[in-house]
Amino acid sequence: MLLNRSGSGGRWRIRPDGPDKVTGALAYLTDMTSEDMLYGLVLRSEHPHAVILAIYTDKAKQLPGVHAVLTYLDVPGLNAFGIAHPDQPVFCEDRARYIGDAIAAVAAESPAIAQQALQLIEVEYEPLQVIDDPEQALLADAPQLHPNGNALHRTTFCKGNTEEGFKQCTYIIEETYYTPRQMHTYMETEGGLFVPEENGRLTVYSPTQHGFMDRLQLSRILAVPQSDIRIVSSPIGGSFGGKDELNVQPYGALLAVRTGRAVKMHNSRRESVRAGLKRHPMKIYMKTGTDAAGKLLAHEVSLLADTGPYSTLGAEVLNFAAEHAIGPYRYEHLDVKGVSVFTNNGMSGEFRGFGGNQSIFALEGQMDRLAERLGMEPWDFRRLNLRKADDPGPFDQPIAMTEGAERVWEAIAKCPLWQERKAMKQLEQFAREPWIKTGIGAAITMHGAGLGVGIPDPAGGRLLLADDGKIEAVFGYEEFGQGLIASLEQMLIEQFGIADGDIRIIIGDTDVVPDSGSTTASRATAMMWKSLQRLRAPFTGQMLERASSIIGFPAGQLRLSEGGIRKIGADELLLTFKELANAEGVPIRCETAFNFPTSATDRVGAHFMYTYSAVAVMVELNTLSGRVRVLQQYHAVAAGPVVNPQGYLGQIEGGSSMALGFTLTEEAVMEKGHYMTRNLDTYLIPTIADQRGTVEVEPIEHLPEDDEYGPRGIGEVGSVTLAPAIAAAIRQASGKWVNRLPVDPGSLQETPFFLNRAVSEG
Repeated sequence: MLLNRSGSGGRWRIRPDGPDKVTGALAYLTDMTSEDMLYGLVLRSEHPHAVILAIYTDKAKQLPGVHAVLTYLDVPGLNAFGIAHPDQPVFCEDRARYIGDAIAAVAAESPAIAQQALQLIEVEYEPLQVIDDPEQALLADAPQLHPNGNALHRTTFCKGNTEEGFKQCTYIIEETYYTPRQMHTYMETEGGLFVPEENGRLTVYSPTQHGFMDRLQLSRILAVPQSDIRIVSSPIGGSFGGKDELNVQPYGALLAVRTGRAVKMHNSRRESVRAGLKRHPMKIYMKTGTDAAGKLLAHEVSLLADTGPYSTLGAEVLNFAAEHAIGPYRYEHLDVKGVSVFTNNGMSGEFRGFGGNQSIFALEGQMDRLAERLGMEPWDFRRLNLRKADDPGPFDQPIAMTEGAERVWEAIAKCPLWQERKAMKQLEQFAREPWIKTGIGAAITMHGAGLGVGIPDPAGGRLLLADDGKIEAVFGYEEFGQGLIASLEQMLIEQFGIADGDIRIIIGDTDVVPDSGSTTASRATAMMWKSLQRLRAPFTGQMLERASSIIGFPAGQLRLSEGGIRKIGADELLLTFKELANAEGVPIRCETAFNFPTSATDRVGAHFMYTYSAVAVMVELNTLSGRVRVLQQYHAVAAGPVVNPQGYLGQIEGGSSMALGFTLTEEAVMEKGHYMTRNLDTYLIPTIADQRGTVEVEPIEHLPEDDEYGPRGIGEVGSVTLAPAIAAAIRQASGKWVNRLPVDPGSLQETPFFLNRAVSEG
């Protein structure tokens, strides 16, 4: 079965939030306003690294229309935040470590007055040496950005003896790969509305991927109980990991509490670029060797990640990158090392793929280079070394067994695009013009879901029958464009036999939802499915027992159906859900709480559940300009049952579009701690024109009969394998290897043969 845009009817449903989004009727959190509200802005550091000698705010405070000017002296609680390691100051006290660091915040009656107030704040700086190279940051004489040094985190994993292993190798490939700092470029930048309530509580309407974690962090900053804070976190206009960490929330909350007035904040794109998270740039060295037959023997990896000035989830990203630098292959000898380094560059943090994109680009590049050195077909070389269904995971940890790796390999081997590659001859590389060449490449991966071992990863949800007869599904997740609401609705319809009109979905409000864990790490779909599996029997049982007591039929003869209760095998509606809700008795309500399944290992960050994916691509290379276009994509994804076909296809298409930018055009260039690409006018993200080629998706729904975990998440896996597949296709088209992203067109330019001949004959 292939998923494509021709699907209609049946399980292809209109997204519940779709019409309002495409018509512009949907109000995002940053669209919200309030009567008599103020506008908040943040003054950020002029320098990427400096001592702060003094901050003068009197002139700003005296400006008519200004209601508050805050600095570190005005933080009642913890002057720091960070989702895992709270080391980022809300307001800098005596030192700024990057140009996004906050010095002060103002609330005023208009954005213009707030901007004028920022200009009246005077800050005396003593600039310090800028550490903009992670390798230099690790030198013994480098200035130390934090008390414990410039290394945020180190990770290692060893097996066997790589030194002895390489001695046994017939073929060895050594290469260093470089990946870029990439922006999330969500359509809705960071912001929100912060409302102090009459009862002394604070309501925060702000985009986030984990409302309960925001509540926890804000309670520390404000020095108030968590129960005094309400976080409303949906709907969101895109996130991709970038809103998993606090951004404007500390400033909006502090300003609202200080003024007693609602405060609206909304970052400009330039402010978002300056202060927001980016994908970790990485330098990855790999040395990989095989025996004469092509069997992998030894694999050595060194990861160097630029995490910027503060931690956020830099350590966790590095752990994930190390795991996926091993990937879906078997080795006798392994030596994987990594370090995440503090610098004065922009903040690096959570991003779709979570470090896997960088590692998989390098790992699959090694596989292609080794195959060529061996004279083997690259897909056959992968099959030879691919893990088996019952093999342990990359860290030798127990994992949920599936045949995903082998099945996605087979899907690509049989797909028309790969068959076309095998049939290509060098003379057939020319397309319309002699300077246009084509190539086809492929890559494969296993991508971990969930937060991993040793990290709190709660899940769960609630079902109840409301007074108006609606079945309410209540979950602590957030909808930020990924189609979560549509998937949850589809699961409710199919598992309970009801209709969309019977359902009310409630998410993203800490006052009313349970803590279902973070909406990240490709976990939400799997955890919603598991929650409904646990809730189905008790909730259905309560509903049918109540119905049985009303209408007199045994519960075993009844079923839930569209609009109410029917007899099994009959169409007559016996009792509506509203009638059932209004009957006497204890309210019908079920709740479940559990944790994301984890591996039986003490390896922090190791995963238990994986999605497997492989992709083949055809590219067109213009050797005059060096520009690359992707013409066709074929994705095979082994993630268990397809919950929502439209959402499934959309996630793979969206992830691949983001991967196009990562591979071909996107880089948030920095020089000496300053962004050179400050807006989207010079930062090139792919558009629909760049996705004009066909994107075919083959979902592989098979799971073992005893599998109890259900569908795996696919929110990230569509973004992680495209880069190495494009690099392999470029190799076939041009004969050149790519080891740095985004691909430099200058490195692929050639002088056409007919121009060379003309010059030689001239």
